[in-house]
Amino acid sequence: MRTLEEVQATLEIAKLKEEDLQKSVQCLSFGDSVSSDDYCLMELDDTLSQHIEAGHSLVIRGDKDEHGVLCSGDKTYDLKIAHTSNLLLFLPGCKTPEQLTSSQDSTHVIDAHIWGFCSSYWEVRRHRPRLKKLLRVLMENPYEGPAIAGQQENTENTYTMDDLLETIQASEEEIKHHLKTLHACQINGFWRVLDSDYEMKLVGHVTQLVDSESWSFHKVPLQTSLDELGPLEPREMIEHCFNCYGTRYIENGEVFYALDEAKVCRATALMLLNNAVKFNLGEFQEVWQQSVPEGMSTRLDQLKSVALVDRTARPETICLLRVQDLPEDTLERFNHLFTLREKWTEEDITPYIEWMLDTLAVIIQYNKAKQDISPSLFKGPKNIQIIFFFFFSLLKFLNQLQPLTKIPNHFF
Repeated sequence: MRTLEEVQATLEIAKLKEEDLQKSVQCLSFGDSVSSDDYCLMELDDTLSQHIEAGHSLVIRGDKDEHGVLCSGDKTYDLKIAHTSNLLLFLPGCKTPEQLTSSQDSTHVIDAHIWGFCSSYWEVRRHRPRLKKLLRVLMENPYEGPAIAGQQENTENTYTMDDLLETIQASEEEIKHHLKTLHACQINGFWRVLDSDYEMKLVGHVTQLVDSESWSFHKVPLQTSLDELGPLEPREMIEHCFNCYGTRYIENGEVFYALDEAKVCRATALMLLNNAVKFNLGEFQEVWQQSVPEGMSTRLDQLKSVALVDRTARPETICLLRVQDLPEDTLERFNHLFTLREKWTEEDITPYIEWMLDTLAVIIQYNKAKQDISPSLFKGPKNIQIIFFFFFSLLKFLNQLQPLTKIPNHFF
């Protein structure tokens, strides 16, 4: 530890006046066993800093063959190592000028011990959750209905929420939201997705009951439905079906569900499209309309992100193309899309890259001048520049068309 006389001598050599400086002088010293491997530094934004200061935790998730992500309770962040030419010191006892008091009349020395050092740190950036794996692990054992009398239900490859948090690179809230999107339900403590045939069987029971009772699909009584369908399927599965395909409300003390026309029509279309590689569009629309409950109307816009219409074919065709089946990686997704079709219109491609809209703000930050660019047809894949054309097209929706002047390295 330096003495006050040594500090004053150093100031004199540096030609600094003592009265122009803080009264508290902090002298840095290394401990006996300090190593660069003792600590890792992480740069947090205000949101994550407040999250930690409030007593909450952050978790790094990922298997050995996966790039780790950082998760809070409701958000996912990408982790990247940033290197710096300056040595970063870990000084728990060091104080900033704002923390130093000016009550001291004379200069005094404070000894600050260095606990660790490094030349790199973790950068944290918001990232979309990696949820494709969630469906894959749940499909290892989909729920096909109650076990037949005398048989034991297969519980192999089933997952609790804790298991999913150990497996999926996403926050707990994001996982729960996606489980709801997948129409998953909790059975005996395990999260299960319904087998597609069994799910359509449940939907069929509900829609047939609505037709037979001549109910409006906007007002389906829950209790009566459970009483009627209870002998066919477990009551909790019937109610789960209502929750997936309808909106619950209470009227005069009785629970009703308003069936969602778009969801029911979409599910029916998926059942039909699963049975063929391609469908004649006209024939499909006719069969589709005949397959939904009376009073519901089918529209092609109900199939965004799950089906693709080919207007260039003669006759026009439609095929199954679900966004959940596409690669999560940006470049891999574009390459896959262009193996399916050489040219894409803005209307056709948008449902399959909508998740990029959240990242458009990053591009806008690195742009300056506005420019009127309005591409309508895109070709590929030749090189990475094709992606920029899609971003221009999407920026059109926000009236923020700007030439790219700089793209951060971490973007792709």
